Amino acid sequence: MEPPSTGDTRWDVFLAALAEHLAARDGAGAPSWTETRRLRRFWFPFNTPAARVDAFVHAPASFRRRGVFIHPQELEVA
Repeated sequence: MEPPSTGDTRWDVFLAALAEHLAARDGAGAPSWTETRRLRRFWFPFNTPAARVDAFVHAPASFRRRGVFIHPQELEVA
């Protein structure tokens, strides 16, 4: 079941990437609703020069494919 929009496309795409990332980590397929969520411009939620470079290099595939760049360690903190 697709979750409702947050009202911010960037966060909607982030949640799709996170759902796919967690599904892959658990050995499951991504929910079908995640396929259509993509950004036209890259987005760096943690936007400092060092964080941008690190995220660009290390972002998980499910995030990179959607234009969201986050370091994998940020996902472990939550």
